[in-house]
Amino acid sequence: MSDAEDANVIAGHDDAKMSFFDHLAELRTRIIWSLIPSAVGLGIALYFTPAIMKFISRPLAKMNTKLVFTTPTEAFWTYMKVAMITGLFIAMPVVLWNVWAFVAPGLHKHERKYAAPFVIVGSLLFLLGGSFALLVIVPYASNFLVSFGQDQGLQPMISVASYTDFVVKFTLAFGVVFEMPVVITLLSMIGVVTPQFLSKNRKYAILINFIIAAVLTPTPDVVNQSLMAGPLCILYELGIISARIFGKKVRKPAAAAAEAAEVATPPAEGGGTA
Repeated sequence: MSDAEDANVIAGHDDAKMSFFDHLAELRTRIIWSLIPSAVGLGIALYFTPAIMKFISRPLAKMNTKLVFTTPTEAFWTYMKVAMITGLFIAMPVVLWNVWAFVAPGLHKHERKYAAPFVIVGSLLFLLGGSFALLVIVPYASNFLVSFGQDQGLQPMISVASYTDFVVKFTLAFGVVFEMPVVITLLSMIGVVTPQFLSKNRKYAILINFIIAAVLTPTPDVVNQSLMAGPLCILYELGIISARIFGKKVRKPAAAAAEAAEVATPPAEGGGTA
């Protein structure tokens, strides 16, 4: 789509229905416009990468455990990976805006005005999830896992690549998982789910949240899993509330039947009887 067409979509003008290939072309455009700010974010993140590496290795430093590298290129590529992930965090508002621009043609005019709240709230939730992982989950998990190995009489020799992968995976996973209210709201706006459906299946959602927590958290203890599952359940409830406010309104069966009957009834012809 051209810039003028894109502006019309975001502004709320009606466009013709897009074909399958038009959707593919639009998806390609949105991916490109998401990669460009990510590259800019990478350039900015390179300056802060040494400080970030020092920050994420603090849990090990407190246990007097130093990171090592086993190949000549390991330290370099690890720093580059951290810079790329940080660049993605920096570019997240623009990435979310492109996600919204891709979804917007399928929404009504009055629903497209939520673009700015979607980008702002989505970015904040992503950063909140990443921060929660870095400040709560990763330190607790690192302390538990390293201490467990030392209690078995083993000497830790953790490579910088393996530890960074450990931190990055959980940071991204928590950032994505914390987008749950935004995803639920989008699905309700396009009519895929309803608040009633979400409320009715709350018990299954809680079970799924604990399964997700068991998969994402690196330690088997209940405390660590609850630290993950608790926020997920809260985010699910926030998603239900948001779906009630912003979701597509479902007409009552009686009103829909009355409207259908009114349309089906032909207008009465004028004139009296002979």
